[in-house]
Parts: sequence; structure tokens; C-alpha cells
Amino acid sequence: MATIGMGDIKKNIRLIIGEVPCKVIEFQHVKPGKGAAFVRMKAKSFLNGRVFEKTVHAGDKFEVPEITFKTMQYLYDDGEQYQFMDNDSYEQIGLSYEQCDDASKWFKDGIQVDMIFYKGNAISVSAPEVMELLITDTPPNFKGDTSSGSKKPATLETGAVVQVPYHVLEGDTIRVNTVDCEYLEKVK
Repeated sequence: MATIGMGDIKKNIRLIIGEVPCKVIEFQHVKPGKGAAFVRMKAKSFLNGRVFEKTVHAGDKFEVPEITFKTMQYLYDDGEQYQFMDNDSYEQIGLSYEQCDDASKWFKDGIQVDMIFYKGNAISVSAPEVMELLITDTPPNFKGDTSSGSKKPATLETGAVVQVPYHVLEGDTIRVNTVDCEYLEKVK
């Protein structure tokens, strides 16, 4: 299995910390005036979605997890887990709410998601980076709401809330970046 050291740590790098596969979400290289350099990072566990901080010193090594991805279809929420179907074998896999974490606010019936597998077990899921979704609720426009850069909250069909420009109305379909939870454009 491949290993990475302190100098290789970057955002979105996957590594194993204490037997847990994680993804680096934030890092800072620190070089104090006295003493050795180190990296302070925040990592997110693939197993339960928890974020934790870790300090890495020169010489520390981490294994790179052998993670595989498979496209699957979101089916439904059974009250305890989210259910997904393998498009090839039609086998159903359930993931807990904690395992789905932030991706769950983008789930709608029938969407294709990337299921993340580690050691043959499904551990997490990620929604498509860009989705087209219907706005189900947003405040109406008022005369004078035209200042540049102003935005208003809009609730989407999945329940997620994003900030949209004032010209976007309830019933419009918009394109959304699910990674940053940002409005991209109005769909014609």
C-alpha cells in the first residue's frame, strides 16, 4: 500500500489515520521560528463523517486507502437508512444517515450517486457535483430589489437551501454546485 508524508498533504488527499479512511478538508503548513516544521490539518472520516484535527510532523507517514467508486441509483429513505441500487446487479445497499452526511440534502428519487467502497464495504456516498433542481420556495421580488450582488434564500425540491439572485423565482429550475452549495445559473 502506498504511503504519503507530511510534504504530500494537500486538500482532498485520502489517507488512513488510526485505521480510519479519511479525506483532508483543510491544511496549514506551519514553520515556526524555532523548531521543526509541521502540518496542522482537518480531516473528515469516510466512515461517520466526523471532522477532526491532526498535527503531522516530519517523518510521520500515512497509508493511502484503497477506495473504489461505483455509480449507483438513490431509491428512497426507509426511515433508518438511505437505500441505493447497484445499476448492474440490481442489489440494494443501505447507508446510515451519518454515512451519507452532507450528500443527503441533494438526494432525489432516481439520481445517480457515487458510492464509496473501502475493503469491499460501502462507507459513504457523494452526490453529483452539479445538479438541476426545481425551486419550491423563495421570497417574492419587490420593487427596488435590484442592487448588484444581492441574493435571497431559495428552498429546492430536495430540501436544500441555496442563495440565489433576485431574478430567480419559485418554480424555476436552476443549476447548483453541490460541493459548495452554490447557485450556478438558471436553466432555460
